[in-house]
Amino acid sequence: IVPYLLLMKEDAEQRHHDLRELFNGLRYVIRYGIAWRAMPNDLPPWSAVYQQSRRWMEAGCFEAVVHDLRTVLRLAAGKQAKPTTAIIDSRTLRSTPESGLRAGYDGAKRKKGSKLHMAVDTLGHLLALHVTPANRDDRAEVGPLAQAIQQATDGSVELAWADQGYTGSKAANAAKEHDITLEIVRLP
Repeated sequence: IVPYLLLMKEDAEQRHHDLRELFNGLRYVIRYGIAWRAMPNDLPPWSAVYQQSRRWMEAGCFEAVVHDLRTVLRLAAGKQAKPTTAIIDSRTLRSTPESGLRAGYDGAKRKKGSKLHMAVDTLGHLLALHVTPANRDDRAEVGPLAQAIQQATDGSVELAWADQGYTGSKAANAAKEHDITLEIVRLP
Protein backbone atom coordinates (compact mmCIF):
# COMPACT_ATOMS: atom_id res chain seq x y z
CA ILE A 1 0.00 0.00 0.00
CA VAL A 2 3.02 2.27 0.49
CA PRO A 3 3.36 3.29 -3.19
CA TYR A 4 -0.22 4.61 -3.10
CA LEU A 5 0.46 6.74 -0.03
CA LEU A 6 3.70 8.39 -1.16
CA LEU A 7 2.76 11.91 -2.15
CA MET A 8 6.39 13.03 -1.79
CA LYS A 9 9.72 11.32 -1.24
CA GLU A 10 9.95 9.46 2.06
CA ASP A 11 13.09 11.38 3.02
CA ALA A 12 11.56 14.80 2.28
CA GLU A 13 12.72 17.50 4.70
CA GLN A 14 9.22 18.49 5.76
CA ARG A 15 8.34 14.94 6.86
CA HIS A 16 8.54 14.83 10.66
CA HIS A 17 6.72 11.52 11.22
CA ASP A 18 7.11 8.07 9.76
CA LEU A 19 4.55 7.41 7.01
CA ARG A 20 3.66 4.04 8.53
CA GLU A 21 2.89 5.65 11.90
CA LEU A 22 0.65 8.25 10.26
CA PHE A 23 -1.22 5.48 8.46
CA ASN A 24 -1.51 3.52 11.72
CA GLY A 25 -2.99 6.63 13.34
CA LEU A 26 -5.62 6.88 10.61
CA ARG A 27 -6.41 3.17 10.94
CA TYR A 28 -6.80 3.61 14.72
CA VAL A 29 -9.28 6.48 14.32
CA ILE A 30 -11.32 4.50 11.78
CA ARG A 31 -11.22 1.22 13.72
CA TYR A 32 -12.31 2.62 17.08
CA GLY A 33 -14.43 5.52 15.81
CA ILE A 34 -12.76 8.01 18.12
CA ALA A 35 -12.34 11.75 17.77
CA TRP A 36 -9.03 12.89 16.27
CA ARG A 37 -8.00 14.56 19.52
CA ALA A 38 -8.57 11.33 21.46
CA MET A 39 -5.72 9.48 19.72
CA PRO A 40 -3.30 7.69 22.05
CA ASN A 41 0.06 9.28 22.80
CA ASP A 42 2.10 6.46 21.27
CA LEU A 43 0.95 7.55 17.78
CA PRO A 44 1.97 10.81 16.06
CA PRO A 45 0.07 13.95 17.12
CA TRP A 46 -3.56 13.98 16.00
CA SER A 47 -3.04 17.12 13.92
CA ALA A 48 -0.28 15.46 11.86
CA VAL A 49 -2.39 12.34 11.29
CA TYR A 50 -5.42 14.45 10.36
CA GLN A 51 -3.49 16.64 7.91
CA GLN A 52 -1.85 13.69 6.18
CA SER A 53 -5.18 11.84 6.02
CA ARG A 54 -6.78 14.86 4.31
CA ARG A 55 -3.92 14.94 1.80
CA TRP A 56 -4.39 11.26 1.03
CA MET A 57 -8.15 11.69 0.59
CA GLU A 58 -7.82 14.76 -1.63
CA ALA A 59 -5.24 12.97 -3.79
CA GLY A 60 -7.59 9.98 -4.24
CA CYS A 61 -5.07 7.49 -2.79
CA PHE A 62 -7.67 5.18 -1.28
CA GLU A 63 -9.81 5.15 -4.42
CA ALA A 64 -6.73 4.11 -6.40
CA VAL A 65 -6.05 1.26 -3.98
CA VAL A 66 -9.64 0.01 -4.22
CA HIS A 67 -9.65 0.30 -8.02
CA ASP A 68 -6.40 -1.62 -8.46
CA LEU A 69 -7.35 -4.26 -5.90
CA ARG A 70 -10.70 -4.79 -7.64
CA THR A 71 -8.88 -5.21 -10.96
CA VAL A 72 -6.46 -7.77 -9.51
CA LEU A 73 -9.27 -9.74 -7.85
CA ARG A 74 -11.33 -9.76 -11.05
CA LEU A 75 -8.37 -11.03 -13.09
CA ALA A 76 -7.65 -13.71 -10.45
CA ALA A 77 -11.28 -14.85 -10.74
CA GLY A 78 -10.95 -15.20 -14.51
CA LYS A 79 -13.02 -12.09 -15.32
CA GLN A 80 -12.17 -9.06 -17.45
CA ALA A 81 -10.29 -6.31 -15.63
CA LYS A 82 -13.18 -3.85 -15.95
CA PRO A 83 -16.74 -4.91 -15.16
CA THR A 84 -19.48 -4.58 -17.77
CA THR A 85 -22.34 -5.37 -15.37
CA ALA A 86 -23.29 -3.87 -12.02
CA ILE A 87 -25.87 -4.60 -9.34
CA ILE A 88 -27.64 -1.65 -7.72
CA ASP A 89 -29.47 -1.70 -4.39
CA SER A 90 -30.07 0.38 -1.29
CA ARG A 91 -30.20 -0.19 2.44
CA THR A 92 -31.70 1.91 5.22
CA LEU A 93 -29.67 2.31 8.40
CA ARG A 94 -31.23 3.47 11.66
CA SER A 95 -30.25 6.91 12.83
CA THR A 96 -28.60 7.94 16.05
CA PRO A 97 -29.10 11.20 17.94
CA GLU A 98 -25.98 12.51 16.17
CA SER A 99 -27.55 12.01 12.73
CA GLY A 100 -29.38 15.33 12.91
CA LEU A 101 -30.67 16.61 9.57
CA ARG A 102 -29.09 13.70 7.73
CA ALA A 103 -31.81 11.37 9.04
CA GLY A 104 -35.09 10.90 7.15
CA TYR A 105 -38.00 8.50 7.50
CA ASP A 106 -38.24 5.51 5.15
CA GLY A 107 -41.93 4.57 5.12
CA ALA A 108 -41.35 1.28 3.30
CA LYS A 109 -38.91 -0.02 5.91
CA ARG A 110 -40.44 1.93 8.81
CA LYS A 111 -37.06 3.26 9.87
CA LYS A 112 -35.70 6.72 10.52
CA GLY A 113 -32.12 7.10 9.36
CA SER A 114 -29.86 7.25 6.35
CA LYS A 115 -30.02 5.30 3.12
CA LEU A 116 -26.98 3.75 1.45
CA HIS A 117 -27.32 3.48 -2.33
CA MET A 118 -24.61 1.16 -3.61
CA ALA A 119 -23.41 -0.58 -6.72
CA VAL A 120 -21.23 -3.68 -6.88
CA ASP A 121 -19.85 -5.75 -9.72
CA THR A 122 -20.93 -9.36 -10.25
CA LEU A 123 -18.24 -10.54 -7.81
CA GLY A 124 -19.55 -8.23 -5.09
CA HIS A 125 -16.75 -5.66 -5.23
CA LEU A 126 -17.89 -2.13 -4.45
CA LEU A 127 -18.11 0.23 -7.43
CA ALA A 128 -19.97 3.20 -5.97
CA LEU A 129 -21.61 4.31 -2.74
CA HIS A 130 -23.98 7.21 -2.19
CA VAL A 131 -25.51 8.22 1.18
CA THR A 132 -28.78 10.15 1.47
CA PRO A 133 -31.51 10.69 4.07
CA ALA A 134 -33.76 7.63 4.26
CA ASN A 135 -36.76 9.42 2.77
CA ARG A 136 -35.06 9.76 -0.64
CA ASP A 137 -36.59 7.55 -3.31
CA ASP A 138 -34.36 4.85 -4.83
CA ARG A 139 -35.37 5.86 -8.35
CA ALA A 140 -34.18 9.43 -7.78
CA GLU A 141 -30.67 8.25 -6.91
CA VAL A 142 -30.08 6.13 -10.03
CA GLY A 143 -28.60 9.08 -11.95
CA PRO A 144 -25.90 10.03 -9.43
CA LEU A 145 -25.15 6.37 -8.77
CA ALA A 146 -24.83 5.58 -12.51
CA GLN A 147 -22.49 8.53 -12.93
CA ALA A 148 -20.34 7.30 -10.02
CA ILE A 149 -20.29 3.78 -11.50
CA GLN A 150 -19.05 5.04 -14.85
CA GLN A 151 -16.41 7.20 -13.16
CA ALA A 152 -15.12 4.23 -11.14
CA THR A 153 -15.00 1.89 -14.15
CA ASP A 154 -13.97 4.34 -16.87
CA GLY A 155 -17.34 3.88 -18.57
CA SER A 156 -17.14 0.11 -19.00
CA VAL A 157 -20.47 -0.79 -17.36
CA GLU A 158 -23.26 -1.36 -19.88
CA LEU A 159 -25.90 -3.16 -17.79
CA ALA A 160 -27.13 -2.73 -14.22
CA TRP A 161 -29.46 -5.09 -12.43
CA ALA A 162 -31.79 -3.73 -9.76
CA ASP A 163 -34.75 -4.90 -7.70
CA GLN A 164 -38.36 -3.78 -8.05
CA GLY A 165 -37.70 -0.59 -6.09
CA TYR A 166 -36.14 0.84 -9.24
CA THR A 167 -39.03 0.28 -11.67
CA GLY A 168 -40.27 3.04 -13.93
CA SER A 169 -39.06 5.19 -16.76
CA LYS A 170 -37.46 7.83 -14.50
CA ALA A 171 -34.84 5.38 -13.21
CA ALA A 172 -34.31 3.78 -16.62
CA ASN A 173 -33.81 7.17 -18.29
CA ALA A 174 -31.41 8.33 -15.57
CA ALA A 175 -29.28 5.22 -16.13
CA LYS A 176 -29.51 5.56 -19.92
CA GLU A 177 -28.07 9.10 -19.69
CA HIS A 178 -24.86 7.44 -18.48
CA ASP A 179 -24.96 4.65 -21.10
CA ILE A 180 -26.24 2.01 -18.68
CA THR A 181 -29.23 -0.21 -19.41
CA LEU A 182 -31.23 -0.75 -16.24
CA GLU A 183 -32.75 -4.23 -15.98
CA ILE A 184 -35.25 -4.95 -13.22
CA VAL A 185 -35.02 -8.41 -11.61
CA ARG A 186 -38.51 -9.45 -10.53
CA LEU A 187 -39.40 -11.94 -7.87
CA PRO A 188 -40.99 -15.18 -9.17
